Amino acid sequence: MTEQHGPLPPHQVLTEYYAEAAQRRTYIDQLFDRSARHYDWINGLMSFGSGRRYRRLALLRAGLKPGMQVLDVGCGTGVIAALAADIVGAQGQVSALDPSAGMLAETAQRASTAAGSINVVQGLGESLPFADARFDFVVMGYALRHVADLHQAFTEYRRVLKPGGRLLLLEISRPESRLGYVVLKGYLKHVIPTLTRLLRRSPEAQTLMVYYWATIEHCVEPAAILAALHEAGLEQVARRVELGVFSDYTAQA
Repeated sequence: MTEQHGPLPPHQVLTEYYAEAAQRRTYIDQLFDRSARHYDWINGLMSFGSGRRYRRLALLRAGLKPGMQVLDVGCGTGVIAALAADIVGAQGQVSALDPSAGMLAETAQRASTAAGSINVVQGLGESLPFADARFDFVVMGYALRHVADLHQAFTEYRRVLKPGGRLLLLEISRPESRLGYVVLKGYLKHVIPTLTRLLRRSPEAQTLMVYYWATIEHCVEPAAILAALHEAGLEQVARRVELGVFSDYTAQA
């Protein structure tokens, strides 16, 4: 049994985008639905084309192996799901879950050409539509800032993991250095949104990226995320940081 805790939102209410916490889910889903077809292009721009390689290495480092049953929470356009399907092979399976219908449509298209089996499911990370001890590996890539309650989400991830199963959370963290903060803020809040508006002609995708930065800037500290993972009953909780920005949180059920 894990202790009961009050809600731990990943960031404060961002009143520039929605008035109260109850409106947040609808706002996020609509924003992602309208931006889904631009999302892979934006990701490529943000990562200078290295995003898939980084994600694959992170999956392997965290212990993903052939034959595993995998859950990708907040799968977006299915980039991580497809990489995981390639790693687990024909004997494994990936379930890709997201609340956004637009994102799931992109995932389904990617799944049709993926190397392995991908099951596309609409749902929330805080209320997973899966049985207990269903998966060997749960991953969430850059979507932690979009759940409503970290305690509830982590408890759910722990519930659906088999004993000894692995959890991997990929996130972009606010840099600790002043220079790093200024550079990342300028790039994500101004450069990427401007290029998105000019080259994709999508005001929704531009807004998504400005909002994306706001969630990073106001996200709870890494120490709070690590503590919440422990409190959910997970073990071997750790954080690995690359370039002062990219955080890989790992844990074991």
